[in-house]
This record gives sequence, structure tokens and C-alpha cells, in this order.
Amino acid sequence: METKNIMIVGVGGQGSLLASKLLGHLLLNQGYDVKVSEVHGMSQRGGSVVTYVRYGDKVYSPVIDKGEADFIVSFEALEAARWLPFLKKDGQIVTNTQQIDPMPVITGAAEYPKKLINKLKESGAKVDALDCLSLATEAGSAKAVNIVLLGRLSHYFDLPEEAWMKSLEANVPSKFLEMNKKAFELGKNHA
Repeated sequence: METKNIMIVGVGGQGSLLASKLLGHLLLNQGYDVKVSEVHGMSQRGGSVVTYVRYGDKVYSPVIDKGEADFIVSFEALEAARWLPFLKKDGQIVTNTQQIDPMPVITGAAEYPKKLINKLKESGAKVDALDCLSLATEAGSAKAVNIVLLGRLSHYFDLPEEAWMKSLEANVPSKFLEMNKKAFELGKNHA
């Protein structure tokens, strides 16, 4: 199998590292060689964060170059736009529609781009956009946006749901497990 590439992008503190850990665990348990690389940026200050997850028969490098990502999983629409050059021509974006203003917008030095999801689609990218924050809140915690996104991403993988659940069970504290399973299902089954 050729190596597949997933970029998980977001803003510091949104749970992208847990999402990449879950994905790495899932793919490793499915028998793939997996490399996960965390690139932090200014994560503690709400800055851009990106994680690479690469899997296949044999993966030699943890880094994804421009034009190589099969998937971009984005916690925030502007982050999807920022990393768009890394998406393959036939790649898929799975994004939260939530808007988190970066520092230049907060300080008034810049304006948040309007109709960003439409602009992503107009670029030719395949875009699956949903309000993950509302679904996470419905599941029981606004912090479950990462799990809602993974539920949505699961649509694009031919892997049994039990495998996804086992990765949740292995990586999420038991007191939060049921809420995270609900978040996963809400993301997976969102129309």
C-alpha cells in the first residue's frame, strides 16, 4: 500500500495532539507502519498547530510536503485555508466551521476572511464542513471537537467502528469515555 498522509491542523489547546495520538493508535492496530510528527508552533498562545500522521506498508519519514496530504483535518476554517497548499489535487478537507480569531484579527491589524468555506470549495478542494463545536457541546463538552472531527473523518476510511472505539478506550480517560463515544457518533452520523 502506498503511504497515505493526514494533516491535523488547528489552534493550540483544541486537542489536535490527542486526535493524532488516537489516529496513530488506530492505524498501528490495523497493521500499518505509522509515523506521527507533532509540530507545535505557538500552541500555548492559541497559535497554529499542525500534526502529521503518515501510514502505509513502510513509512520512512514523518513529514508531509506541499501537495502530498490525502486529508487535512482542520479544527478551524482559517487553519484549513492556511494549510491548503499541502493538500493533494484529489485530497479531502474535513473541517470545523468554527471561527477562532488569530491575534492579528483580535488586535484589529487584520480582518477574518469572509465566506472561507466557500473559498475553500472554490479552490477545487473537496470540503466536508460541519459545526463540530455544536455537536461536541451536544455530546457533553465543547472540548470534544477533536473527537467529532475524527468521527467525521471515519467516513473516509474502510475500518470497522470497533477499531475506532478501541482507540478511544485506549487513549481517553474512562470518566470521559462515554461522552467521547457520543461525540464520535455525532460527527460520524452528521448529515
